[in-house]
Amino acid sequence: MNLQNKVAIVTGGGAGIGRAIALDLASHGAEVIVVDRRESDTVIDEIKIMGRRALAVQADVAVFAQAQNAVAAATANFGRLDILINNAGINRDGVVWKMTEEQWDAVIDVNLKGCFNFIRAAAPVFKEQASGKIVNITSINGLRGKFGQANYAASKAGLIGLTKTVARELGKFNVNVNAVAPGMIETEMAQAMPQEAKDNALTETVLGRLGQPEDVARVVTFLCSDAARHITGEVIKVDGGQYI
Repeated sequence: MNLQNKVAIVTGGGAGIGRAIALDLASHGAEVIVVDRRESDTVIDEIKIMGRRALAVQADVAVFAQAQNAVAAATANFGRLDILINNAGINRDGVVWKMTEEQWDAVIDVNLKGCFNFIRAAAPVFKEQASGKIVNITSINGLRGKFGQANYAASKAGLIGLTKTVARELGKFNVNVNAVAPGMIETEMAQAMPQEAKDNALTETVLGRLGQPEDVARVVTFLCSDAARHITGEVIKVDGGQYI
């Protein structure tokens, strides 16, 4: 999969799935802008070792203006933008009768509004150049729901609707818009979850193992390549059969 001369933004690219995506895109030739609230110099250094250009942008995806600024920084520094990966996400779990307004708003603002913010910023660029790839990282829990995750599941379900709508709107401009729905992946977020939740996920997974960030990254890279040029509006599960 050749991504030479392609420029990609990866939100939440400083760690976990986002880091794996940024590195995998770079390994196939892409130049990468890593957007994260945290310092992401380590990922940038790894990309530069591959001989690719990279830029770190500190931003809160939930803030509309910061998304606009991040996309502007990409085009200013690299002259174009070809790929947008909306990966940034958080969880604030709790059963619905105890969930606070803050827990609800925080998750919706990052996981759903944050994706809209970046799509809104990138869409005019993609329209103008009549090409682009958008991949949104949703979750199998956005497809099925999950006890204790009303906010998270709702945000990820909303992201699926956003994906399909934007695929319809941007298709005539030669822009592919897809979503990847991981199951339980061994990341920092997963490590912070109760052991019982991880054990239950492992029991659900028919392959008998939890996924690794690289499992998701490889599917994302495929969707960003010409090999997937006739795929749009799809949701691809990467879950080892956990959803079955």
